Amino acid sequence: MCRSLFASGLPGPLRSLSEMALKWKALRAGVPEHVAIIQDGNRRYARKKGFSSFDGHSRGAETTETVADWCLELGIKHLSVYTFSTENFDRDEAEKEYLFDLIGRKLGELAVSEKVHKNRIRVRAIGRIDLLPPSLQEAIRKAEAATGGYEGMQFTLALAYGGRSEIVDAARSLAREVRERGLDPREVDEDAVADHLYPPEGEPLPQVDLIIRTGGEVRTSNFLPWQANGNSCPVHFCFPYWPEFSRVEFFRAVRTFQASRGRRAASNQQA
Repeated sequence: MCRSLFASGLPGPLRSLSEMALKWKALRAGVPEHVAIIQDGNRRYARKKGFSSFDGHSRGAETTETVADWCLELGIKHLSVYTFSTENFDRDEAEKEYLFDLIGRKLGELAVSEKVHKNRIRVRAIGRIDLLPPSLQEAIRKAEAATGGYEGMQFTLALAYGGRSEIVDAARSLAREVRERGLDPREVDEDAVADHLYPPEGEPLPQVDLIIRTGGEVRTSNFLPWQANGNSCPVHFCFPYWPEFSRVEFFRAVRTFQASRGRRAASNQQA
């Protein structure tokens, strides 16, 4: 469990110098290719500040945009964010309606964003998209169409997503291929399963190199289990709620990845 380096508070100039030092160390030691983030704590942040939960979600969306900028800055190739899980459908109707509208508006902004097109960022959504409101499905289609040919950073939103659901849907897809196309069951291996994971059409997500979870919880909540656990990727758990997630904490998360990679390399050498 990590704590913010600046929990006690440092003057602005010292904070900037420390951030520069952390960035330099991160770039020197190598960065993960695929970062997956569980954006936890929007509602608890709002309660702490005396805001409505809607304001907490809005501020969390702003943090997501900022973190995407940091990933661009470091040259991270894939950023996946847990935006709305299958369990989130149990929330009250007013909150779900606000979230769907917020996500749709942000997707609309991404589709026409100068920054997105300049950096050739590809936007995708994964999950049981058919469970989402038609207006949000249309926003997803437009963002994906507007950025579909890009090969810069891949920005993936997990919507109506659950890790078990993803594996179940992959199994169903494979079963159909066995029945309808004559696939030999003996040919079903790890690569075949991976090819049927989300998105159902198009290039699957690569293995996850680092998971970040904010908000103080120490669990990965069914997020990208195939892509992450199969790679034994490190997890950076930290206390700040998602709207409070800082640039320094982000660099500390990258250092978690680097430390884990160093330990694996040392272990391989000893073996």
